[in-house]
Amino acid sequence: MSKHNETGIKGEQIAGIFLLNKGYLTLDTNWRHGKWEIDLVTRHNDTIVFVEVKTRSSYRFGYPEEFVTPKKKQFLKQAAEAYLFKNPCDTARFDVVSILLVNGVAKEILHFENAFY
Repeated sequence: MSKHNETGIKGEQIAGIFLLNKGYLTLDTNWRHGKWEIDLVTRHNDTIVFVEVKTRSSYRFGYPEEFVTPKKKQFLKQAAEAYLFKNPCDTARFDVVSILLVNGVAKEILHFENAFY
């Protein structure tokens, strides 16, 4: 497995634990609908939260959250619509968890609630 894939998987694991400690319940991990994928689908109180996790090993090319592009947001929206069609819910939102991972250790975790849409 390539280094960036390992970093991404580790970041998703860290984000899942981080959110669990904040009272979120993980419903699905790497939920797929066709070519679209949602890293984490969680529930917080009565809200379904679609979480995009961005993990980087340095800030050399920018902050992790800056890599949630307009195209990625559109893909996430389409995937979320498919998820909600199968799992109806009154309230949903999109969050981003940004992680700086240095030598396998999370040096910084930022949680952007209601990040877009």
